[in-house]
Amino acid sequence: MDDTDTTAGHAGGADLGTAPVISPGVQEPETPARAEPAVPKTYASDSFDPEFFGGIQFNTTADIAIPPSLIDQVIGQEHAVEVIKKAATQRRHVMMIGSPGTGKSMLAKAMAELLPKEEMQDILTYPNAEDNNNPIIRVVPAGRGKEIVAAHRAEARKRVSSRNTMLMVLILGILLFAFFSGQILMGLFIVIILLMAFRTMMPRDEAMVPKLIVSNKPDSKAPFVDATGSHAGALLGDVRHDPFQSGGLETPAHDRVEAGAIHRAHKGVLFIDEINTLELSSQQSLLTALQEGEFPITGQSDRSSGAMVRTEPVPCRFIMIAAGNLDAMQGMHPALRSRIRGYGYEVYMSETMDDTPENRARLVRFVAQEVQNDGKIPHFDPSAVSEILREARRRSGRKGHLTLKLRDLGGLVRVAGDLARQAGDPATTMKHVVDAKQIARSVEDQISDEYIRRTRDYDLTIVSGTLVGRVNGLAVVGNDAGSILPITAEVTPSQGAGTVIATGLLKEIAQESIKNVSALIKKFSGTDIRKVDIHVQFIGTYNGVEGDSASVTVATAVISALENIPVRQDVAMTGSLSVRGDVLPIGGVTYKIEAAAKAGIHTVIIPQSNLDDVLIEERYKEMVTIIPVTRIEEVLEYALVPQDREAFEKKLSLIGKHMEIPKMPAVTEKEDA
Repeated sequence: MDDTDTTAGHAGGADLGTAPVISPGVQEPETPARAEPAVPKTYASDSFDPEFFGGIQFNTTADIAIPPSLIDQVIGQEHAVEVIKKAATQRRHVMMIGSPGTGKSMLAKAMAELLPKEEMQDILTYPNAEDNNNPIIRVVPAGRGKEIVAAHRAEARKRVSSRNTMLMVLILGILLFAFFSGQILMGLFIVIILLMAFRTMMPRDEAMVPKLIVSNKPDSKAPFVDATGSHAGALLGDVRHDPFQSGGLETPAHDRVEAGAIHRAHKGVLFIDEINTLELSSQQSLLTALQEGEFPITGQSDRSSGAMVRTEPVPCRFIMIAAGNLDAMQGMHPALRSRIRGYGYEVYMSETMDDTPENRARLVRFVAQEVQNDGKIPHFDPSAVSEILREARRRSGRKGHLTLKLRDLGGLVRVAGDLARQAGDPATTMKHVVDAKQIARSVEDQISDEYIRRTRDYDLTIVSGTLVGRVNGLAVVGNDAGSILPITAEVTPSQGAGTVIATGLLKEIAQESIKNVSALIKKFSGTDIRKVDIHVQFIGTYNGVEGDSASVTVATAVISALENIPVRQDVAMTGSLSVRGDVLPIGGVTYKIEAAAKAGIHTVIIPQSNLDDVLIEERYKEMVTIIPVTRIEEVLEYALVPQDREAFEKKLSLIGKHMEIPKMPAVTEKEDA
């Protein structure tokens, strides 16, 4: 289970609403456990206002005009668009960093359209009479390559036909002479020797025909080549293995040469996503190609006969667009990144955009583009588009924002369209989109639901009563699914220096968050934790825990175990915790709250700073109450059920005592003498 605190996108809009919110510090009576209710299918209003769509009026998305150029179809990446336009004009390299689905490949294709017009070229390989393993490279204007190959092939056929005619005349003469002289056996023997000699000694005219390895049309635009995931041979070119290397059956070296992506991208754009996955040797060769503008082709396998072949340098003057996530920069060859950065631009792709009428209008156009590009699904009516916009808000994870992970949003568009087409409806409606959201759920979301069901069946998730040292935490699975993260704590006398022992698949940040709660625990309980061992168990962390959003949960569990104070099990919580006791914001709060609702938990404690980010589905709003907090004292006051509340509240006051930041003395200006 991944507890990554990475905000997936943006959201905003009054129509989304939130679950009921109550103030902390009010002890409610324990609520008996409820059976998991049937989730009502509530839809957003079918009414819409053209102003909501940025002033666009339409009956279906078929009425929406689609810009003809790719660069104008890019949505929400204004900075990246400007960089691409500059880079295309100046023929600069670009590196784009950002989450998958934010438009990196679309921008790369758009750059190929924007490149200044150039005369395209064909590239051919010729046999080298002096060294068969060093084929000759020739560059000709686009379209001429096919003509040259056709001319050589026609000439070869003529020579072969002429030679075969002469051979047949000679054989016929020998056979006639042998017949009339009575030496038929001798004549047949001479014919066989003659045929073998011709086969062995005469050159193969077909083998002298050049090979066209890069072909372009005379009026073709700059090529766009996607080399994502290419191995060395596909990227840099290769020479095929020849199993017949003698006896007149061998294939000439020049005819086994295959151009790589860098050569096919000559005078165009080479796009490589997840560039850090390339082997360092391939990245080094790519750097050489960028620097030199040409790169010879050789066999990539040491065990192949192609390894002995090396062509003359092949032109490969291309524009490089490298892409990847944030970790791509760490896996890149430093010299390659330096080359791109020194002779081009680096761009960070936005994951969200402001929820404004103008941007909502752009998303309306996006839906129209997706329908048009698919070509098989019905267009969307305004109610369906409004639901797509609502989902864009929700997936953003931030109030007042819209997601720019448009590839995922496009998947929802296509599933909804498929449902409409299956039903035979003339247009895709809101109901189709709502149904599509259930069908097109991510694998992580489906796994989360299955995990919640299993934990309920085996009593791993407890949603009623009170228990000492056990707290229901919340986690994020993937990017768009939440899950319950039960945490238990136990305190035992130490045999030496006290330690905090955490079990579960915890990653670095999560481990550090465990250590950071020690100061608060000591301040609250007055116990010297050096005299005790604190055991913290993360239950069911099969996929690991990353991030510090469980630190509030850990602190609550440990304090409960130290003080022997029960914790309400109908409450779940999430939040990062500073050493001073401040509850700090986390990511994925919407998905965490929805996971709690699915599990039958009625109350969720979240950081106050995340309250505006809560954009849960309509069906969960009546199922859960949200408690926003700013301090750990508020969490403990609500979640713990002490027998002596007066003494408990006295201890709570110790946490925040002396935490005020002293004011700096006022600065007085010195008067001039």
